[in-house]
Formats: sequence, structure tokens, C-alpha cells
Amino acid sequence: MKFLVDECTGPKAAHWLSEKGHDAFSVYEEARGADDDWIINKANTENRIIITVDKDFGELVFRKGKPHKGIILLRLENQRAENKINKIDDLLKQYSDKIKDNFIAVTEDAIRIAGKNKKQ
Repeated sequence: MKFLVDECTGPKAAHWLSEKGHDAFSVYEEARGADDDWIINKANTENRIIITVDKDFGELVFRKGKPHKGIILLRLENQRAENKINKIDDLLKQYSDKIKDNFIAVTEDAIRIAGKNKKQ
């Protein structure tokens, strides 16, 4: 899969995804300071799924109708890189077939999927 890992998510998640064989663009390392519109447009153009902790992407998608190829919003109390990676790993293992084109909110206790494929 192709991912765009937002700056606020940190580079460790991007490195982990790359190690697992995914194509991961790290905003932190390659486009630090990029705004949300640039990020969502780049991800959409390059067919990348965004991984972020920034709730503003929900507004861009649901209120402003911005197109996307998938967004994973990590709503975690524990913001350590290891916890983010564990939650991404769980999501990929359980729901890899539902990530594309959906908006997914991940917490410590739940995974909520919204979007075209409301199968959850």
C-alpha cells in the first residue's frame, strides 16, 4: 500500500511502514510544515492513504468534501511512536481490505470505519 504519514504522526511510523514493504512518504522528513490542503491533495494525486493524528482532516473530508484515497486518524491517548505503530499494525492485519477510500478513526479500544464502504 502507499501511505502519506503526516508530520504530527512522526517519522518512526513511516520507517516502520517502509520496513514492512509499503511505500511511505514522511511529511516530517520530506515536506515539513506542509499545510493540510497540500497534504490531502498530494495523497489523493499519488493514490496514498493518509495517516494522521490531526482531526482537521475530518473537516476537510466531511464538511468540505475533499476527495481522498483513505485517511487513518489515530485518536490515541498514548501518543508514543510504539503505540501508534502497534495500532497501525492491528488495523492492517484486521482491516487491510477496508482502508482504501475510507475514513478510519482508531482509538486504543476501537476502530471506526466511515466512507464509501460502511461495512463496519
